[in-house]
Amino acid sequence: MDHDQSRIDHHALAAACEQRGWGPTKLARELGIAAGHGPEGMSRQYARKLLSGDRRPGPHWMPHVIRVLGLDQTAGFLDPRAGHVDTVESILALGRSGTVNRRGFLTTSGGGALAFLGVPDAEAITRRVHSADHGVRVGRGEVEAVWQMAQVLGANSAEYGGGHVRHLAVSYLTRNVGPWLKGRYTEATGRALYAATSRLAHLIGWMSQDEDDASAARDYYIHAYRLADEAGEEELAATALRGLTIQAMEAGPRQRSRALALAEECVNRAKDIDDLRARAYYEITLAEAATLDGDHRLATRTLAISQTHIEHDWDTPSGTSWASHFTIGRWSHVSGMILAQMGDLTGAQAQLHQALAVHGLDSRRSRANVLGNLGTLHLRQGDLDSALTTWARFLDAAEGVQSVRVRDSALDIHTRLARYPDDPGARELAERAAAFLSQGPSR
Repeated sequence: MDHDQSRIDHHALAAACEQRGWGPTKLARELGIAAGHGPEGMSRQYARKLLSGDRRPGPHWMPHVIRVLGLDQTAGFLDPRAGHVDTVESILALGRSGTVNRRGFLTTSGGGALAFLGVPDAEAITRRVHSADHGVRVGRGEVEAVWQMAQVLGANSAEYGGGHVRHLAVSYLTRNVGPWLKGRYTEATGRALYAATSRLAHLIGWMSQDEDDASAARDYYIHAYRLADEAGEEELAATALRGLTIQAMEAGPRQRSRALALAEECVNRAKDIDDLRARAYYEITLAEAATLDGDHRLATRTLAISQTHIEHDWDTPSGTSWASHFTIGRWSHVSGMILAQMGDLTGAQAQLHQALAVHGLDSRRSRANVLGNLGTLHLRQGDLDSALTTWARFLDAAEGVQSVRVRDSALDIHTRLARYPDDPGARELAERAAAFLSQGPSR
């Protein structure tokens, strides 16, 4: 195998180490052993420079870096001679990998995926337009079909959870959209097709995340970003970055710095977007990431900016983009959770009540999530009766929803109610939660 250094950058190396929980000491030890020099064969200082990007692995170390960190999985999609990543071939391989062994896909190690995010390919569409001499002819009708299907599948998932129709979305990507992506079209149609496919890829990423399939979610978000970037669609690119941000936030404390960096890049990418509602969507994500990272000053400032933007555009008719469906009700939910994280339980409770009672929420899944959080706030303030009433409404809304987040809320409720064995209402609700959980996992 050709171990050309242009295949690997320090982002890929650092991401692979982070996924394994390796710092420079562990990396140096493993590479020293792999190279036959023993655990002291590489200095910690050299390994630290590899992780920071100050040094690239030399010819002696490169084969061992690739083998130890599994970075050779990218070989099928990174072409050092052409200097580009073929996003179309890659996302179709990703779609097919859902029904075959995923171990052969480029992002198995995690590092490959994050390197893929950072490799620009401004000529991707132009190159395909110029090289296509066969395949189906694609026009605006096919592009419109992708947008319409993404909207239909998205509406269903918002109502019943990401696990409900993910298999249909992946099948549509590989069987219908795939031949169009590899077909013949003008450059303008190609950009529109890539943009529509980015929306579909992001939707599948969201569905995967809602099914607790973190690896697939990351891979689809990466591809959604790439497609949007190649199409020149800033809002779609920012939305994909937001998906990666949310995933990093949900991964726990060790990913909080990455979540904050992704959120800042998301807001930066969207700074020139005219749609203030979309900008509020990204800004409140940054506020949430800053809160989790302990930067309450940044969180408060960004939350205020986001509020100004959402209140300015809250009643504007929704467009077709993902971000344009961000309502003031959903804003209230997220802002309430941010306030709760910062210790303002009264303010948080008011925001969640506002999300439900004032603005309303347009899907069962959204209502269930807010009700689960609101019940927990009631309990934290010592109001068991209100918590029980709210959680009963949660279970009503959760019926039939296939979402790991909703399922986690039901498990959380069941666990918390075990503290009240002598309360008949708590016992009854705990039994309802147990019955909901007994229906099986959401995936």
